[in-house]
Amino acid sequence: MDQEIEDTQEKSKVQDEILQSALKLFAEKGYFNTSLIDIKDAAGLQSTGIIYQHFKTKQRIAEQLYTDILGSLSCSIDDISANHEKASEQLRGIVDLLFKLTDEAPDVMRFLMLVKISEFLPEVRPLHESAAHLKIIGIIENGIKAEEIRTMTPQLGYTHFFGIIDNTLRLKLNGFLDRKADFYQLQAWLAAWNTIAKK
Repeated sequence: MDQEIEDTQEKSKVQDEILQSALKLFAEKGYFNTSLIDIKDAAGLQSTGIIYQHFKTKQRIAEQLYTDILGSLSCSIDDISANHEKASEQLRGIVDLLFKLTDEAPDVMRFLMLVKISEFLPEVRPLHESAAHLKIIGIIENGIKAEEIRTMTPQLGYTHFFGIIDNTLRLKLNGFLDRKADFYQLQAWLAAWNTIAKK
């Protein structure tokens, strides 16, 4: 029994190393410029055969990363929503999370925002159809109903608000903005909120 637990833990550890190495490479070099040999070397594995024991293809690795990241983001939005009542507070919490991730987990944000997922994962739901996105639309919709946010379609509210947030984060991730993302957070939040707030 103990041996089974150890084997499972070791398998999980190797799988995590493969995913983390692939994430870094996809974020830095792009999906198509990353080979399984690159992933093997970055993960410190002896052969690509070890990768095949966990994932059938490079595409499966990317799919697992995308699923895991969006799943984690969706859970974080649930936590933020549970801890804050007003739409403004919930949106502020989401912005705080995205800027924190940009500073602390830039590979995750590059993979989500800069890598063109649809080019190699055409079957997966695009970001705007993900649970995380739909939850944010719901927050904006509730803010409109509560008269915190001016009357508009929730999708347009999302576009106005996150247009500013996304562009700021993209500029940071691309190296155009040279300070930590945290430095730009308050200005981006105020500009984004002012585009949708009911005055």
